[in-house]
Order: sequence, then C-alpha cells, then structure tokens
Amino acid sequence: MADPATYRPAPGSIPTEPGVYRFRDEHGRVIYVGKAKSLRSRLSSYFQDISALHPRTSRMVRTGASVEWTVVATEVEALQLEYSWIKEFDPRFNVKYRDDKSYPYLAVTMGEEFPRAQVLRGAKRKGTRYFGPYTHAWAIRETLDLLLRVFPVRTCSKGVFARAEQSGRPCLLGYIDKCSAPCVGRVSAEEHRELAEELCDFLAGNTARFTRRLEGRMRAASEALDFEQAARLRDDLAAMTKALEKSAVVLPDGTDADVFALADDELEVAIQVFHVRGGRIRGQRGWVAEKDAEEVPELVEHLLQQVYGGETVPREVLVPVLPPAPDEMAAWLSERRGSRVDLRVPQRGDKRTLMGTVERNATQSLTRHKVARAGDLTARSQALQDLQDALGLDEAPLRIEGYDIAHVQGSDVVGSMVVFEDGMVRKGEYRRFIVRGDVDGRTDDTAAMHEVLTRRFARHLKDRDRAGVAPEAAADVESEGAGAPESRRFAYPPNLVVVDGGAPQVAAAQRVLDELGIDDVAVVGLAKRLEEVWLPGDDHPVILPRTSEALYLLQRLRDEAHRFANTFHRERRSRSMTRSALDGIPGLGESRRKALLGRFGSVKRIRAASAEDLAETPGIGPALASRIAAELAPDAPAPAVNLTTGEVLDEGDPG
Repeated sequence: MADPATYRPAPGSIPTEPGVYRFRDEHGRVIYVGKAKSLRSRLSSYFQDISALHPRTSRMVRTGASVEWTVVATEVEALQLEYSWIKEFDPRFNVKYRDDKSYPYLAVTMGEEFPRAQVLRGAKRKGTRYFGPYTHAWAIRETLDLLLRVFPVRTCSKGVFARAEQSGRPCLLGYIDKCSAPCVGRVSAEEHRELAEELCDFLAGNTARFTRRLEGRMRAASEALDFEQAARLRDDLAAMTKALEKSAVVLPDGTDADVFALADDELEVAIQVFHVRGGRIRGQRGWVAEKDAEEVPELVEHLLQQVYGGETVPREVLVPVLPPAPDEMAAWLSERRGSRVDLRVPQRGDKRTLMGTVERNATQSLTRHKVARAGDLTARSQALQDLQDALGLDEAPLRIEGYDIAHVQGSDVVGSMVVFEDGMVRKGEYRRFIVRGDVDGRTDDTAAMHEVLTRRFARHLKDRDRAGVAPEAAADVESEGAGAPESRRFAYPPNLVVVDGGAPQVAAAQRVLDELGIDDVAVVGLAKRLEEVWLPGDDHPVILPRTSEALYLLQRLRDEAHRFANTFHRERRSRSMTRSALDGIPGLGESRRKALLGRFGSVKRIRAASAEDLAETPGIGPALASRIAAELAPDAPAPAVNLTTGEVLDEGDPG
C-alpha cells in the first residue's frame, strides 16, 4: 500500500469552497467519491493521523495513490456530481445499499398501441407506468387477477397477441372476460387505452369514483330486473373491494410518501422503506449494509442518493433523522421529481405512527440478519479457523470467554463473563462479578480486570484440584458430573480469553495467567476505537480484514460482554441508590432487615404488625420492636423512593 504522505496535496493548494473529490489507486481507478462543504477541511482530515481514522477509511487512504477534486457553486450541485460519479465509477470504498434481489413492479406499458399490464423488474422503461415496488411477484399477480374483472386490459406477450390476431381467436382470458380481447377487435385501440388509463388511476389511489360507478350500475341493473348483470357487477365490486383490502389505508390524506427507518449497531445498518401511494402501502423494501464511521445523518444522505438515483421521487420523503444539509437534499430531490418534495422527520399523527412501524421492521430485520449469520455453520467454522490462523493458536478456540468491566467513576464496579462455544452463545454459563478490590477511589479497569480473572481462574484451579485430575483431563470432569453445577461451570477452561480493551487490559489478563501458572489459555484484547486485536507483549496490533468472519465473531463477543456488564451495573447502581422505609432506623442493620422481610414479606406488612409481633422475629428485641413500630407509624417519613428516577417503589421491594 502507498504512503499517504507521497500524494498529500501541498498546504494551501486545496480550495475552501464546496466540491466533490475522488481518490484513485495506483492503476488510476476511482476508489472513493465524496463531497464536502469545505474541500480543504475534509481532505486535510484524511492526511492528519492515519492511525486515528476508521479502519475502512485508513485502508482507503493507504490504497489510494492520488486525489483530485472539482469545485462547485452550491451543495446541491455537489450532491448531483457526487451521485453522478458514484454511478459512473462504482467506487469500491463507497457504501452500497444493496440487497440480494431486485423488487418487482406492476407495470402498464402505456407506450404501446395496446397497453399491457405485467410484472417487471430492473431498469425503468420509457413510456411505462410503474406501481410498487412489491415484496413478491405473486402479490402483484393476485392483485392483477382481481382487477382484471373490472379493468380487462391485455396481459399477454407480443407473440401470444400476434397469434391470436392472426387466428381470429382470443386466448383463455378473453373467453372468461378477464381480457377485452383487442387482438380480435372486440374493443378498439382507443377503448382499450381508456381501460388501461382507468387501471392506472385506480392503482394510483383514485379508487372512490370506480367504486361509486360500479355501485350505480349494479343498482340500475337490479331496478331493470337484469339480475344476471347485477350479479356480475356485484362480483366485480367484490373483487375491487378485495384488492383494496390488500393495501389498507395508512395515511388518510391520500398522500404519496416513502417512509424510511433504520436500525444500526457498531457493525451494520438495516434499512426499511415503505412505499405509500394514495395513502396505501404499495410496497416494502429492506436491505442490510456494512456500517463504516458514518453517523446516522450521513447514512441517510447517502441512502437517499442511491435510492432516488434511478427511481421516481414521491411528494414526501419521511426519514428518521435529517441529512447534514436537509435544504440542499430537498432541493436535489425536487429537481429529480420536477416539483417540490417535502423532506422531513414526522413528529406526530399517522405519519409518526407509520414511522414507528417501519422502525420495528428495521430492528427485526437487523436481528434476523445477525441470527442468520451467527447460525451459519460454515461461517462459524470459518471464523474459528481464521482466529486460529491470525492468532497463531495450536487449535481452533472452541470455547471463548469474553470479559468486560463496568462502573461510573470507580463506583459500583462490576465485571462480566460471557461464553461462546463453537461460535454460539452459551447464556447458561454467563457469570457476573462484584469487584471488591480497592482501586484507590479512581477508575482502574486493569485492576478490576485483574481481580475478575484471578477469581475466575483461581476457582478453576481449585475445582480441578478438588476433582483430583490432571490438567489435560479437566475438561472430562464436567461430563462425568463431578462437583456442584456451579463448580462444573468453572471447571472447564476456555481456549481463548477476550478482554475489552487494548494493550493494558491484555497485559493485566496475561499477568493473571502467569501468576496462576496457566499456560494453555490464549489472551487477546479487542480495542473498540479501531477494532484492533492486541496480543500480550506485542507492540503492534493484529488488523483483521473488515469483512473477516473472525473479526465479526470477536465483535459479537465483545459487544455481548459489554451489554451484560452494563445491565448488571445498572441493577447494582439502582439498588444502591434506592431508599427503603427500614433504612436509618437505629439498631436495625442489614441482617435484621432481612430477617424482618423474610418473615413478613414486605414493608407494608411490617408496618401493619404490632410491636409484640415484631419482637417475635429472631434478633429483634422488645425495645427495637417498639422503635421500629414508632418509625413506621403513619406519620413517619416517606415511602421507598428511587433516587435516580424519583419513582415511588412498590412496598414489597426489600430496598
């Protein structure tokens, strides 16, 4: 890879105006396209401290061999030029929001003499009206089959149409009245085009006039005693109603809008969009993309650029957060639509409710994606093999334990241990630690990590020695059922220990293993900022490829340990900041409070008890019982309150 200093622009040569820039590699290929309000500020950030950049950005800068830029007058022009270049060069380092399939549309070929309704995918064709996209092609065919009773437009291919025209006999749909059969002259080209235009109007959301028209014709046929025609119109009306029911009204103002939502974590982002036309959901799309160092507003900006690069823009575009330059983006969208586009974040009403539905879909999509990826046996096997190769292990780490520390300025320090076996979580073997060591009143993650790991592996050695087996046979003890369940859980050592942090945390973990004489467990640390893998005693980290299954496994383990530690820490902090009515009573310590709560069950029952009943509790004498009764009298101070939230707690809470 090239040294970025070799092609860094000379100081002062980069303009301060807005513009678009391109990085090229040594072969002249464009590898990244970006835009900036100030080209000098943005481009200079790429060449300051390379080690501080996001891993993907750092790799892009090192891959590049030159950078060039174009100054534009406005940010709208910058958006347009950036989109054009991304479409032209398809740069490898630009995030691509792509899913694994193209979505089908219901298309009506109004550019033909006899318009045809059909399912189409791919690039839009001139002279064709599109409705959708739909999630599945069969959904389009179901809807179209219902509507052909009312709007019998042609659906056949050119070959079928030509053969019917030559033979003078229509196809089956013509015989069952689901096609007006223009091929044999039952209707003229003008009449058939009128049918196609009415179908397009109905699909665009103008449904009321067609429903009223059918109802009027049905009543007229019934009054004329033409019951056969009335029954046929009744069935047509039922088919139209059923087609409408398949896409319920979600926005009563009949608007056209695209509603975007996303769910993201540190690795990936899931996007969902609902296409609302005429107030009805006409289609839904979703995809998952790898997430880089971009913030959510930047993700939204690039998402809108890619989605509306080749698709029609609706009147409203609803997003979870506005892009960095919302006015310029709205102007760009309006330019592509040919009329004003409202780009905004819905705050209340039906549109906010619909946004919530789309957000839930995005969250579920990300969850399904992660479960599918984690459950992929091939991917898990590849991850373990990659870890073995990258870390130089003798065998694949079938059992990996991850550790993290959580606290607030050194108070309520806790630790967590999570377990992955064969690349899958083993929640039944998670452990939580209350760190008891004195860290001198300051935040000291390494001391806390040292204590947690010492307790874990000292217990492992104790249980192994108690079982009276050699170290190499310790793993067999669990399967033979020796010891209590808690002991068995600790009797099985990991192949690999992963700590959250860099070189200091790794050194603390390795020191524990050295002190205890354990030499068959590997230790690594995963630093969150740059996702670097640190090994004990190494001055430089191991950089795993961004797309590596091994890195994905380590990140999942680290994030799970972090979540588990934070959950436990919140519980501890809430408990320590909760005041009970029993607190502060002279002579009533923790053990006596537990005895009272164990006997009576709640503070409410203790308050209702007499001094004589209280005195029957072990450890509670008559004098203390009288004092407790006096303190808990109705005019005594306050019920239990959570000092963090101010919420009054249930009196059954032991405090």
